[in-house]
Amino acid sequence: MRVEQSGVRADEVWLQPVDLDQALAHLQRAPATVLAGGTDLYPAAVGGSLRGPVLDLSAVAQLQQVSMTQIPERGDASRSVPGLRIGAGVTWSQLLRASLPDGLQALHLAAREIGGVQIQNRGTVGGNLCNASPAADSVPVLLALDASVEFRSSRATRILALSEFIVGNRRTVLAPDELLTAVLVPLPAPRTRSLFLKFGHRRYLVISAVSVAISARFNAQRHLEHCAIAVGACSAVPTRLPGLEQRLVGIGRDDLLAMSGQPIDAKLLDELAPIDDVRGSANFRRELAGRLLARGLFEMAGD
Repeated sequence: MRVEQSGVRADEVWLQPVDLDQALAHLQRAPATVLAGGTDLYPAAVGGSLRGPVLDLSAVAQLQQVSMTQIPERGDASRSVPGLRIGAGVTWSQLLRASLPDGLQALHLAAREIGGVQIQNRGTVGGNLCNASPAADSVPVLLALDASVEFRSSRATRILALSEFIVGNRRTVLAPDELLTAVLVPLPAPRTRSLFLKFGHRRYLVISAVSVAISARFNAQRHLEHCAIAVGACSAVPTRLPGLEQRLVGIGRDDLLAMSGQPIDAKLLDELAPIDDVRGSANFRRELAGRLLARGLFEMAGD
């Protein structure tokens, strides 16, 4: 793999800042191709060259931390709530090793499913989000967990709901001088459980044909009092299913177990817009999404 840019020195083509301020200063001066783990960037350039300059973030330690801290409350940045801060440079292997609070199990489940060990060792959470693939496995999980993203430039820091950050197939709201710096996940309420399921045409090293994430909480009377459901690879952007969520809230565990044995009402999947491609037809994806959701609800309702 080559990095090409005529008429400049090698150290101006490949930039490797050692802290975040230095990285942002580089972007303020001129746009660059941002490199995190490279697991999406390099395959996209197979047989060709990366166009310089390349901004390599692998030495920026500030982006590589997972911590419990106070994060801004959604909708009211003047207030804070307990939450998990995942640096954009955190790898999937790091996330797998991190001790996560109850209710965030789906993050570990998704991290195990992203490529093989080599990909998990190099690929980053931020890179997966910024690549903005419709089949990105991290996005449904983070949507179901009500995650927000923090991104910075030399001008300002912005925080947006993840649903507002990814706006289309391979498209985000990042400006040329901005970097995604962290993912912010609010701490779930007690009794919350979460899961992630995906289907591909082999067990490992596969891009999802469909993926599903669910976060749910039952009250003391065994009724569902909170439900967040997101589906990936079935629309240009992984999406929540508010109609299905509203339909399920208030249902008892026993009724949910019975319901999960039946196909999901197609009207509750209207937010999905699957396409035909090499991994499956639109009809196959819609049917599979319903089956994965039924399986996920069954697992959530079980003891």
